[in-house]
Amino acid sequence: MNAQLAAIDIVIIFVYFTAVMAHGFWSGRRERNAGDYFLAGRSLPWALIGASLYASNMSGASFVGLIGASYEYGLVVFNYEWTAAAVLIFFALFMAPVFLRAKLFTVPEYLETRFDARTRRFYAGFTLFTLMFIDIAGALFAGGLVISMMIPALSLWGAAAAIALLAGVYTIAGGLRAVVVTDTVQAALMIIGASVILWAGLDAAGGWDALFAKLEPSRTEMIKPAADPFLPWTGLFGVLLLGFYYWTLNQYFVQRVLAARNVTEARRGALFGGLLKLPNLFFMMLPGLIAFVLYPALERPDLAFPTLIVELLPAGLKGLIVTALIAAIMSSLDSAFNAGASIAVMDFLKPKRPQMSEGALLWAGRGVTGMMMVFGMCIVPLVERFGSLFSYFQSTLAYITPPVVAVFMAGLFVRRVKAGAAFWTLSIMIPTGMALFIAKEATGLWARAGGPDIHFTIMASLSFALSVCLLAAFSAAGTAASHEHATFKIADLAHGPRGGWHFDYRWQALGLALVTGLLILAFA
Repeated sequence: MNAQLAAIDIVIIFVYFTAVMAHGFWSGRRERNAGDYFLAGRSLPWALIGASLYASNMSGASFVGLIGASYEYGLVVFNYEWTAAAVLIFFALFMAPVFLRAKLFTVPEYLETRFDARTRRFYAGFTLFTLMFIDIAGALFAGGLVISMMIPALSLWGAAAAIALLAGVYTIAGGLRAVVVTDTVQAALMIIGASVILWAGLDAAGGWDALFAKLEPSRTEMIKPAADPFLPWTGLFGVLLLGFYYWTLNQYFVQRVLAARNVTEARRGALFGGLLKLPNLFFMMLPGLIAFVLYPALERPDLAFPTLIVELLPAGLKGLIVTALIAAIMSSLDSAFNAGASIAVMDFLKPKRPQMSEGALLWAGRGVTGMMMVFGMCIVPLVERFGSLFSYFQSTLAYITPPVVAVFMAGLFVRRVKAGAAFWTLSIMIPTGMALFIAKEATGLWARAGGPDIHFTIMASLSFALSVCLLAAFSAAGTAASHEHATFKIADLAHGPRGGWHFDYRWQALGLALVTGLLILAFA
């Protein structure tokens, strides 16, 4: 297999990244304070928010991870995509108005507004941990895997380090404003690149009908029986829980919504991001099936996407797709770097040193971004221990995020939940989940000790249920303080924006729900 890039491919990649770096430094000239650097001056419109949400998600768990997962398991992987649209509908209707009303810099800040400072600090530390060991490590591994395949002179770690350096430098220079504008361009590149791969793959497989004729029915089923090892239908609620954390409680994504110019733009941006996830059925799932038909004996599933690039595309187009892939990975990296810097500065540094100037906070954020960039390079080898990127992302989150979802949902909708209940539920359940993950998924100690074989999505549901019980038990004594400004109100749904019905986010949410349902029915 000839994986070498031609001269035209290298020129395309070089021109693109030169433009990205230039834009980062140009954007940096406008950053004057922490609000500019972390939230783009709270001025983002809905289109940039939605495109940036999509681009930030489309990285290691997408181009490489999702295509690899669909290569291994089939269309059932799409359940992780349509549930994202469902979760973002919920976020737009019920959560965005609360977060925007509280004028948050970070998601952990909400926990102090609703509960107390110790709960905020605990969740901020947890978020930094997940950013480093899940988001950044996975994205760098995906980039290193493909680039080292295209440029044999680079090792996997060397390629990952180069991507980290590029993404880190323009994030340090330009802040969130540079990130979201670059993400929008990268989203367009990703869609173009995925379309080219789909077209070339279908042509090589003999067309749509020929492709599906060569596949076993089990690979084209979206809903699987309860005994399915990848995703039983009984685990779909667990998938929703993962989506709630990933899209609505993770600084990595919510930072864009917090930077909206108003709540209407925030809602529209979230819905637009959900809409962009649905075509991934064609852009991510089908290329995985195509790769399985054309190359059924790959060494590991994550090689499906780079193999399609190498085998199907001519010079020039190959460079375009590699550029799209690196753009996707950098979108996730710049988001993670900026989100981590936001939390480190606004949730830890500023509360301890309230006298710091806005300029000092801005430079502290840049310094933290640089440290995350270096640390990310060092932890890439951890991901190699897992069979695929998709498994690494989903199984890790399943054990540690359901308590977070329980605490935030209770805080938003149940006024009687006490601060101590939130803190102790997180303090007990997250370490318990980490221990279970290590015992069951990472080391196999659970199986050797005779533990039952419970799918990780079902474990997520059980963890959520236990967390709800703990919240109720810890809140039973006494009366919680009123935090009306930090809880959802029916009035938040009472008024839509001015203009025709098609401008009303409520109708837009209904339309997105209908499109999602029809797509599921068409392939279920």
